[in-house]
Amino acid sequence: MSSFVDRVVLHIQAGNGGHGCTSIHREKFKPFGGPDGGNGGHGGDVILEVDPRVHTLLDFHFRPNAKAGNGKGGQGSHRSGATGETLTLRVPNGTVVETQDGERITDLTGVGTSYVVARGGRGGRGNAALANASRKAPGFAELGEPGEELDVVLELKSVADVGLVGFPSAGKSSLIAALSAARPKIADYPFTTLVPNLGVVAAGEVTYTIADVPGLIPGAAQGKGLGLEFLRHIERCAVLAHVVDCATLDPGRDPASDIEAIEAELSEYGGLGDRPRVIVLNKVDVPEAAELAELVRGDLEHYGWPIFTVSAVARKGLNQLSYALAKAVTDHRDSQPPIEATRIVLRPRAVDDSGFEIDVDEDGSFTVIGAKPERWVRQTNFDNNEAIGYLADRLARLGVEKALAKAGATPGCLVRIGAREFDWQPTDPAAVAASAMSGPRGSDARLDDNSRTNAADRLAARKARRHRDDEDGIGPSEPTESE
Repeated sequence: MSSFVDRVVLHIQAGNGGHGCTSIHREKFKPFGGPDGGNGGHGGDVILEVDPRVHTLLDFHFRPNAKAGNGKGGQGSHRSGATGETLTLRVPNGTVVETQDGERITDLTGVGTSYVVARGGRGGRGNAALANASRKAPGFAELGEPGEELDVVLELKSVADVGLVGFPSAGKSSLIAALSAARPKIADYPFTTLVPNLGVVAAGEVTYTIADVPGLIPGAAQGKGLGLEFLRHIERCAVLAHVVDCATLDPGRDPASDIEAIEAELSEYGGLGDRPRVIVLNKVDVPEAAELAELVRGDLEHYGWPIFTVSAVARKGLNQLSYALAKAVTDHRDSQPPIEATRIVLRPRAVDDSGFEIDVDEDGSFTVIGAKPERWVRQTNFDNNEAIGYLADRLARLGVEKALAKAGATPGCLVRIGAREFDWQPTDPAAVAASAMSGPRGSDARLDDNSRTNAADRLAARKARRHRDDEDGIGPSEPTESE
């Protein structure tokens, strides 16, 4: 059974950020020590990096889940939490990263190339970092952000200069073994090669790589045989070499029809029409094959491709073929644009960009969309009234309240930010200062107003009244104005 895997679905999860700490410094003879809660550590990233020692995606086939380390929570005495451990996944050269919908994320080619596929969550700030002139001892801290979580498809496309294509048992493995130091499995039955083989060939001063792609048959582009699984490995090849079996005993095959069938599959797969090609008539050490090669040469010249007659077993014609392939590879390399250093592109935010937008839903509710407000909501502890009041102040300073009012929102309207829903109540600027200066830690005067009933209290009162009416034999009462 083959241990070569070239396509896997990988579930990736970056580390979560650690929570900030709420702490007040306490020391003898220092009654007002002040806040000293440390920040939480950032979560670890998940990085994909090309490693020349890795040639398959087999490890991810058996371990399809990858998770980076979580950040540690902050502690008192201004001790920040440790940063989560970054997880680096080693992948082969030529790995393409895509979403499950087929959208390409990145293409990893070149030794040492890396990409951060999932970023760790930010650590929450402790109450020491949240203190300011008006809120000297915050009774809350920020929560750590969850790390990014996604499913990606890793697909390996071999990076080779020359790709050998042809029917099963055409002699591709024998040819790559004769041209390079590669030692693929060779046998006299179809589909001996189950995995792509890669060899390095030196022709004079030119060194190039050559790939032995498993045998193709008619219908490979639709998934027949092994073709669909390995056609992707010739996408990066600069030159394609048709290896033709001139000694085949199949009465329904001949060199011209073999090339025509393979070309039809390459054309249907797409994206390979501009690659230079050569024709390699193999196994001419057999007398009948040598006669057939000379007979069909005239029929194959209409393609306009160089034609070589070789014998991988007898090592006949290999030098001429090797130097011809080296010249084709060199011409391709010379035609490529020079490699430029990666430019750092700075995209400053537009002057009129507020960082968020308001979306009015069909049901009359409002959704605030933006990286900052959504991150602030994720970092807010909604069990702490002071933290909720701090969130309201931040949103007001960002301009969310003015934008909601401009969009037509009225007090009591349903507002969504991220995964949270709120009954919007405009912030009173006078109450903001009062809430920051008065009240115990962890509270907010705007949320401690006992005259305001919340939804849970109104629902409980309604149920109690209905129960009382049922006992008295009275039908459902009309809702009061307060309901």
